[in-house]
Amino acid sequence: MATQVKTKAAKFDAAKYHGLDRDALIRIYRTMFLSRRLDDREIQLKRQNKIYFQISGAGHEAVLVAAGMALKPSYDWFYPYYRDRALCLALGVTPYEMMLEGVGAKDDPASGGRQMPSHWGHQKLNIVSQSSPTGTQFLQAVGAAEAAIYYQQFPKAFEQARKAPLGAAMNHQRDEVIYVSGGDGTTSEGEFFESLNTASNKRLPVLYLIEDNGYAISVPVEVQTAGGSISKLVANYPHLHIEEFDGTDPLASYAALTRSVAHCRARKGPALVHAHVTRPYSHSLSDDEKLYRCDSEREDDAQRDPLPKFGLFLVREGILEESEVEALESSVDREITEGTDRALAAELPSKDSIYQWVYSPDVDPTAKQFEAEPKPEGEPKTMVEMVSATLLDEMGRDERIVVFGEDVADCSRDDALPAVKGKGGVFKATAGLQRKYGSNRVFNSPLAEANIVGRAIGMATRGMKPVVEIQFFDYIWPAMMQIRDELASMRWRSGGTFKSPIVIRVAIGGYLTGGAIYHSQCGEVTFTHIPGLRVVMPSTALDTCGLLRTAMRCDDPVLFLEHKHLYRQPYNRSAYPGADFTIPFGKARVMREGTDVSIVTYGAVVHRAEVAAAELARDGISTEILDLRTLSPYDWDAVAATVRKTNRVIIAYEDSLSWGYGAEIAARVADELFDHLDAPVRRVAATDTFCAYQPKLEDEILPQTEDIVRAVRDLAAY
Repeated sequence: MATQVKTKAAKFDAAKYHGLDRDALIRIYRTMFLSRRLDDREIQLKRQNKIYFQISGAGHEAVLVAAGMALKPSYDWFYPYYRDRALCLALGVTPYEMMLEGVGAKDDPASGGRQMPSHWGHQKLNIVSQSSPTGTQFLQAVGAAEAAIYYQQFPKAFEQARKAPLGAAMNHQRDEVIYVSGGDGTTSEGEFFESLNTASNKRLPVLYLIEDNGYAISVPVEVQTAGGSISKLVANYPHLHIEEFDGTDPLASYAALTRSVAHCRARKGPALVHAHVTRPYSHSLSDDEKLYRCDSEREDDAQRDPLPKFGLFLVREGILEESEVEALESSVDREITEGTDRALAAELPSKDSIYQWVYSPDVDPTAKQFEAEPKPEGEPKTMVEMVSATLLDEMGRDERIVVFGEDVADCSRDDALPAVKGKGGVFKATAGLQRKYGSNRVFNSPLAEANIVGRAIGMATRGMKPVVEIQFFDYIWPAMMQIRDELASMRWRSGGTFKSPIVIRVAIGGYLTGGAIYHSQCGEVTFTHIPGLRVVMPSTALDTCGLLRTAMRCDDPVLFLEHKHLYRQPYNRSAYPGADFTIPFGKARVMREGTDVSIVTYGAVVHRAEVAAAELARDGISTEILDLRTLSPYDWDAVAATVRKTNRVIIAYEDSLSWGYGAEIAARVADELFDHLDAPVRRVAATDTFCAYQPKLEDEILPQTEDIVRAVRDLAAY
C-alpha cells in the first residue's frame, strides 16, 4: 500500500458512492482482501502438499463483492463458477469453510471432500453445487428461474416440494433472482446461448455475470468471441438488460449490478452484466501464463488490479487511514491463519463414505413399498397409450410434475388449441396432457436436447419433478454432458445436500423397417455405466405403467427407455392397472418357465425370445425367459436363480455385440456362477455395425428369432 494519508471528511456523502455508507465501503475492501489472501494461502498450501489443487479468483474480487452486496444470500439462488470466491465470502461462506474444501474435509459444506477447491456449494446460502464443466450451469440456472415462476403460479407444488426429501432446504421468494456466472471463454459454449435464448424468450429473472479477464486459459477473447465482446454479440436478445463496465471498480460494479438486479426482480427479463476484470495470476497452479502473455501485457493488467486500486481510493477519500488499512489487513491474516489451522486439523471423510449419496437414502425404488397388484380397468391399452394414462394420473397427484420436450404439447399457441386435434408428441405419448393441465405444466422446448435436460436439472434442484422427453435416443448425445457430469453426480458431489430426481423419457431402438442409422440406435450400456442414474426399459404396457410411476415417485434421476417398436404392438397390451400401480426397480420377471436353457433379455428382444421358445418347445427344448425390465439396477438374484436352474444361459440384447450391455452379465455369470454352468455363456446381439435403412440389411444386423433359436439349439446340445 502506497503511503498517502488524508484526513477523514467531516461529513460523509453516501450519494458519492451509490448509496453505500462508510461501513459498506470498508466491508467491500475487507472482503476483497480476504479473497485475495485466501488465494495466496491456498497457493502456499498447495506448494506444501497440504492441499491438492488451486485456482484463484484474483482480479475478479471487485465485481464479485459488489454482486454479493446487490443480491441476497438464502433468498436469491446462485450458480457460481470457480473464480467466484469473493462472491461466496460476501454471501457468508467463511474462510474456515473454504479451507475445509481445500483439504477435502468431512465437514466441507460444498462437497464433503468430493470436489476440488473453488467448486462452490452451500445449501443454507442457496449456492447450488458447482461442477467443473464450463457452461453447464447456465441452463440449470434457467430451470431454477422457471421454478421460481412456477411456484408463484402453483403454490401447492411448493408445499409438496417442502414435504419431499430435502424439502426443508427448499425456499421460494416472490421476487427472487437467479445468479449465474462464467468467464469470457465460457460464452463460447453452445449451452450459454441455449440458456440465453430461453431466458429471454420466457423473460426469466436470470442475472448473468460474465467475468471477462480476456483469457480462457491461454486463448484470448478475440479468438473465443466474434468481435471480442459478448455483450455486443447478444445485444439484440429481447428483454435482456445489458451492462458493460470496468469490473475492477467495485462502485461502478455495484451500480451496474443494482440496476440489473432490479430489472430481474421486476420480472422484466434476464440481465447480462459484462464486467472487464483482470487475471493477475495464471489460470491455475497447473498453468504458467508467462508462456503465452508478454511482460508488457501483464504489467498493464497489474495497473488495473482492483485490490491496491480500491485500497488507495479509500485512503484518498479519507474513508480509511493507512494505519487502519494495515490493522484491517492484519485482522484478515489472523482470521485466515485460524481457519487454516482448524481446517488442517479437521476430520477427513471415512473410506466407506464414498458409497453415500450415490442414490437417495430416503426413497428406495427397489423396496417392497413399490410392490403392488394391478387393479385392471377398461379396455386393453398399448404401451404408448399406457405412458399417456400414467402421466395423466401422476400429474393429478403431484403438482410438481411438469412435462416438456420437443413437440410434446398439443399446440404451443393456446388460442389455436380449440381448433386443432393436437400433436402430443411424435408418438402421441403425451397427447391430451396440455388440454388437461394447461400450458404451464405441459409445453414445448426448443429443439435442443441439452436445453431440455439442463433446465430440468435446475427445476428439480428447486424441488420440482420434471418428466422430460428426448424425442429419439439417437439425438440424446447433445445432453450427455448434462446427464453424465451434472444430473447423475448432483447428490454425490454435493455430499447429499442437493438432488435432481428428474425422469427422462426416451424413444429407443430399431425393428422399424426404414429407421436406418439415426432412428434405430440403442446404446443403453452407455448410461448403465453412470453411477447415480437409474435406467429402465420395459417390454409390456403393464410394466410401462408400473415402472414409469415408480420412476416419477423415485427420488433419483431415471432414464426411462421406451422401445419404439413396442409402442403399438397388440401382443404386449394390458388393461390400465389403476392409479397406484407400481413395480419395484431391480425386479426381473420370468416371462416363460423352462428347464433346459435360460435367456436373459429385455426390450424388443423379449418377444423374439418368446417366439423362439415356442418353436424350440416343438423340438422338446424347454427355454426359460427372464425379462430384466430395469437395467440399472438389474435383478442379479433372478439371473443367478435361472442359471442355477437350467445351467445354460444366453444373454440376448439389441445393441451391438461387442462391449454391449450383455457383456457385464455374461462376465458376472462366468465369475460367480461358473460351478453351475454346463456350457459356455453365450450372447445374441446386433452386429458391430450401424443399423441400415434397407429392411433386408436391418434384418441381418439386428438379432432375430432365428438367431436365438440357433443359439439355444447349440447351447442345449453342448
